[in-house]
Amino acid sequence: MRKALIALCPVALVALLSLASHARADDPAIESDRAARSLLLDIAQAGQRLIAVGDRGHVLYSDDQGEHWQQARVPTRQMLTAVYFVDERHGWAVGHDARILFSDDAGASWRQQFEDQAREAPLLDVWFENTSRGYAIGAYGALLATEDGGEHWQDVSDRLDNPEQLHLNGIAAVSAAGLMIVGEQGSLFRSTDVGRSWQRVDSPYPGSWFGVVAARPARSLLVYGLRGRVYRSADFGDSWQPITVQDERAAAVSTLAGGVLSKEGAVLLVGHGGSVLRSEDDGHSFSVFNRPDRLALAAVAQRGDGALILVGQGGVHRSDARGAALVLP
Repeated sequence: MRKALIALCPVALVALLSLASHARADDPAIESDRAARSLLLDIAQAGQRLIAVGDRGHVLYSDDQGEHWQQARVPTRQMLTAVYFVDERHGWAVGHDARILFSDDAGASWRQQFEDQAREAPLLDVWFENTSRGYAIGAYGALLATEDGGEHWQDVSDRLDNPEQLHLNGIAAVSAAGLMIVGEQGSLFRSTDVGRSWQRVDSPYPGSWFGVVAARPARSLLVYGLRGRVYRSADFGDSWQPITVQDERAAAVSTLAGGVLSKEGAVLLVGHGGSVLRSEDDGHSFSVFNRPDRLALAAVAQRGDGALILVGQGGVHRSDARGAALVLP
């Protein structure tokens, strides 16, 4: 019997995966005053609202830049691994049992659109072009597509040249280029027609990629993953430049799990060991800050004032622009 490896989600622990697998999947998420301190795996913005998702079906939202969090109404207790909002109201979250949830009220409440428990594997990322067309990706090469806002989903995994059924970990749009998918064993796939067809891309590294983030200028992107590897492409994956990333002790950075391009153009990456990376030169170089708590981080968002909201082990962490704990007046 196939079981999803915990390496699919580099922040989660084996014990946590076991807990998620034995949850009563169709029960609604339990409201808890500790939800903001539980394992969270992704964060997104819907207008000014922040939405985070994670273990036990927890979905949290904040309307005051992460100062306070409310728990959303969610129809599952299974682990949620990723969330994406296409505008201020419409968003999708994915997770274990190939589950896909939808919200049309900026993340305050959710309903289930799809699940496939027979897959025995999670979905790991989701992306939408608009309120109609979107994709969800995950373990064992899963690629699901919808053309009607998620009311119906089709398995289109055969669009990828992926006979090994390598796990797919991240998907993102690259300005003026198309879509890029990254995954296990250096797998890279790109599409120039919004996902209708895909081309396999030669990878500069044989280890797993856990994410991809668009950079500036157009057609530029960064891929990141195992052992702190970061590569940059200025031509949508035709060529790659290795980016050397070291901490203040000139030591290699641990596995990187999440990233985002801020509205101001800074590239932010986070990962194991509490590492927070920041680039102000379109991803050509990074400063590194390792948080003293060393808790693994899964995703990052930037507040309007430049401070950061980090999520991962220990839930939500507010920090300054470089990743240090935010000192309140």
